[in-house]
Amino acid sequence: MTARRKAACRTLSLSAALALMAGSAAAQEVRAGQEVRVGFLNTFTGGGAVIGEEMKKAWELALEHLGGKFGGLKAVTFYGDDQLKPEAGIAAVEKFLQQDKVHFVAGPIWSNVMVAVKDRVLGSNAILVSTNAGPSQLAGKDCSPYFFSTSWQGDQVPEAMGQLMNGEKLSDVLLMAPNYQAGKDVLAGFERFYQGKISDRVLFKIGTTDYQAEFASIRAKKPGGVFVFAPGAMGTAFMKQWAAAGLGKDIKLYTVFVINHLNLPAIGEAAIGSYFADYWNAESDAPGNRRFVKGYIAKHKAHPSHFAAQAYDAAFLIDSGVKGVQGKVDDRKALSAALRKADYESIRGRFSFNVNGFPIQDYYKFSVVKGPGGAPAIKTEGVVFKAHKDAYHGECKATLQ
Repeated sequence: MTARRKAACRTLSLSAALALMAGSAAAQEVRAGQEVRVGFLNTFTGGGAVIGEEMKKAWELALEHLGGKFGGLKAVTFYGDDQLKPEAGIAAVEKFLQQDKVHFVAGPIWSNVMVAVKDRVLGSNAILVSTNAGPSQLAGKDCSPYFFSTSWQGDQVPEAMGQLMNGEKLSDVLLMAPNYQAGKDVLAGFERFYQGKISDRVLFKIGTTDYQAEFASIRAKKPGGVFVFAPGAMGTAFMKQWAAAGLGKDIKLYTVFVINHLNLPAIGEAAIGSYFADYWNAESDAPGNRRFVKGYIAKHKAHPSHFAAQAYDAAFLIDSGVKGVQGKVDDRKALSAALRKADYESIRGRFSFNVNGFPIQDYYKFSVVKGPGGAPAIKTEGVVFKAHKDAYHGECKATLQ
């Protein structure tokens, strides 16, 4: 090789090296400017707004604890109000996907809204993270490898209550729930484990806050116990009217998703002496739980509920996934695989995801007792189920593609 050709080769090699370095620097600069965009679908108007606002507070607290970043990349949240209406949820999700170009859609509270939006999200390039709703469809035949829940499948908490009530020696039980997917799932879950007699099943209109007609029917039937699911403002109204009607003198009351730390101050003494089941143990010593409860109380001067815990946990789940793919959030398959590891400090302690994206976790018995100064307080009584799996996961055939 001539001296001239050797010099030319050296020049070419140097140019290639400089180009590679420039390309790497450019890639790092792009990565440094990347964002992780999340569309947070929630309820901010109407009867469900009290839950939605608390979940928003918890989500923003988590972002503070994460330094405003997911996996080292800037976290950007777009909020959407479903107004407790499926059509409003669909409109918000279309904006998230088409205009905001989100990587994740988080939420919603209500199963009827989740059922309405799930196909749009799962058919896109985004990942769906439920912070509350757990319809049975997503657990079974309509499951997806791009769906994850930081709450529970809708049947599981009432399954725990059904198990609890087997030892109550009741003559019969009347069941009550709002007439939408979550209400139907709750009753199905309860009946899957409860072995006693069921006198009636009452499905009332979602959003109901006047139960006088239902109470008249209960007086006529005189069941040994009433089991009710009434989330949000529905539950607060139910408890106050139940106490005012004096029905608790002769009929035992059992609830799920009616009493929680969010509405307990509003319900007041009417809740004392009641029992319920849930997955979240606020008294847990898990590091993620201690950080959350302490931070929420310090910031908002109120004890958080399980609704807030689920929203807070969703942010840390997303952070773990982004870390797992080193910021390559456009690789949906790899991101889903990283999320599935559940490699973060959850508010529930260590747990794993089932094949359908729902947590395999413990469920607890709780009582409402008189706390300091006589105010009602929630006390953890013990574990009902350990590492409980939902009833539908065997129907799920989801695989990453």
